[in-house]
Amino acid sequence: MLTVTTEILNPPSPISLRDGSSHSNVASQESNWVTNAALFWENRRVFLRVCVTIFLLSIAFVLLLPKEYESTTRIMPPEQGGNGAALLAALVGKGGGGGLSGLASSLLGTKNSGALFIALMHSGTISGHLIDRFGLQQVYHTSYRDSTAKRLAHLTKITEDTKSGIITVVVTDNNRERARDLAQGYLDELNKLVSRVNTSSARREREFIEERLKTVQAELQQAQMELSDFSSKNMTIDIKEQTKATVEEDAKLEGQLIAGESELDSLREIYGNQNVRVRASEARNMVLQRELQRATGQDTKALGITDGDSTRPYPALKQLPQLGVRWANLYRTVRIHETVFDLLSEEYEMARIEEAKSIPTVGVVDFPGLPERKSGPHRILIILASTTLSAVFTALFLMAKRSWYSMNEADPCRALVLNITTTIRQYGDRR
Repeated sequence: MLTVTTEILNPPSPISLRDGSSHSNVASQESNWVTNAALFWENRRVFLRVCVTIFLLSIAFVLLLPKEYESTTRIMPPEQGGNGAALLAALVGKGGGGGLSGLASSLLGTKNSGALFIALMHSGTISGHLIDRFGLQQVYHTSYRDSTAKRLAHLTKITEDTKSGIITVVVTDNNRERARDLAQGYLDELNKLVSRVNTSSARREREFIEERLKTVQAELQQAQMELSDFSSKNMTIDIKEQTKATVEEDAKLEGQLIAGESELDSLREIYGNQNVRVRASEARNMVLQRELQRATGQDTKALGITDGDSTRPYPALKQLPQLGVRWANLYRTVRIHETVFDLLSEEYEMARIEEAKSIPTVGVVDFPGLPERKSGPHRILIILASTTLSAVFTALFLMAKRSWYSMNEADPCRALVLNITTTIRQYGDRR
C-alpha cells in the first residue's frame, strides 16, 4: 500500500519518457539507415550493372530522337469594341457550345480580346485548315484528323501576357522551315477567320447594297436593250431633235415648193406650156411635192413612189407623236436605272471602305523567324534522369525484396501475394 501511494505521489517524469522515446527513435533510424546502406553496398554490382545498362540504353535512345525546333511569333489583338461584340455573337451562334458562350459573356465587358483570339487559334477551323495546308496527317503519321489536331495542339503553345495583352505563339516541329510556316499559318488563318465571321453593320450594309446593285444592273441592261431595239426598229434616236429636224425640213420643202410654183406660173405666162423650161420647172415641183407628202406621212403608193424611193433615215412627222411617247418612257426608264446604279455604286464603295475599317486585324509584333538552334530534345537531362531513376528503382526493388524475405510465412500479406501469383501462373499454363 505504501508503494502504490508512493508511485501515485511521485509519477515518472514525462521529460524522461520523452527523452527515452527520442533516443529509441534515433537509434531505430540510425539502425535502418545502416541496414539500408549495408544492403546497397552488398548489391553495389547490381546498382552498377543496372545504371550502366540504362545509361547506355538512354544514350542510344536519345540519339534516335529527332531534333526539335521552335518558331515564335507575337501578336497584339485589336481593342474590342462594338464590332468585337458582334464578332463574339457570331461565334457563339456558330459554335452553339457553352464554352464560347461563357467566353463571350466574360469578354463583352472588357477591352482586351486576347482570350477570344486564343480560343479562335485553338478552334477546329484553324487547325483543320493547317492540317490540309501542310499535310500534317502524313507528317505526324496519324490515321485520323482528330489525332492530328491533338498532336498539333500539343506542339503549339499559345500564351497571353496579362499585363500587356500580347499573345505569344510557339510552334515546335522537327523541320525548322515547317515550324516557321506553321507559326505564320496561324496568323494567316486567324485573320481569315476573323474576316469571315465578322458580322458588323458595315458588312451587312455592303452585302445588301451589293445584291441590290446586281439587280439594278440587270434591270438597266434590260432597259437599254429595249430602248435599243425600239430605236433600231423605228429609226428613232432623239425624238426632240428628230421632230425639230423634220419640221425644219418640211418647212424648207414647202417653201421651195411655193417658190417653184410661182416660178412655174411666170414661165407659163411667158413661154407657154410646151416650153422646155416650163417642163423642167414642173418636174422639179413634182419632186418637191413627193418629198413633202412623204415627209408628212401621206400614202406614197398613190403618188407612184416605189419602196426604194420611200426609204427615209427617220420616221414621218405624223408618226413622231406616237413614237415619242413610247421612246420617252423607255428613255426615262433607262435614265432612272442609270441614276440608281450610279448612286448605289457610290454607296457600295463607301460600304466597302467602312467594312474594311470595321474588321479587326491582328497586329504582328514579332514575325515568325527561322529557328537557328534546336530547342530539344535535352539529351543530357534525359540521360541523367533515366540513370538516376534506374538507381532509385533498383534501391526500391532491393528494399522490397528484403522486406519480402523477412516476412513470416504465416503473414497474411505474404499469403495473399503468393495466392495471387499462383493463380496467375496457373492461368498462364492453361493458355
